[in-house]
Amino acid sequence: MWTQISVIQELRRERHSVTRLIVHLVFVTKYRKKVFDDKAIAWLQMHFTKECLELDAILIAVDGESDHIHLLVEYPPKISVSDIVNKLKGTSSRFLRVERPDIARRYYNGVLWSPSYFAVSAGGAPLEVIKKYGEDQRNHY
Repeated sequence: MWTQISVIQELRRERHSVTRLIVHLVFVTKYRKKVFDDKAIAWLQMHFTKECLELDAILIAVDGESDHIHLLVEYPPKISVSDIVNKLKGTSSRFLRVERPDIARRYYNGVLWSPSYFAVSAGGAPLEVIKKYGEDQRNHY
């Protein structure tokens, strides 16, 4: 079950842009090893919240099981999804190893995360709504 961390902002307003960029990320442990317990998932939630703030992003929600974690992140247009993933996966692997040496022993050859990840845009309008908006704008002007 998703744990909501923060409320989704309506729009992000910056000097030259107005955006609402939300991504659903899934990180899987290397070879789907069952590494996480509830305390580890809670620790990851706190860690990802802190790291997102450093990126000027907001962790909206998190969920996880023993071999993967789901994140819902709102982020600024100045950073890429791959930058977010690299920061979150890299720092979490290193810091969790120190924080929880018992879990580090369950890593596969010292590696926590699979090198791949799943990302999908979220929080936007369905394509049919966007198409209709474009058509309405064309008809309006």
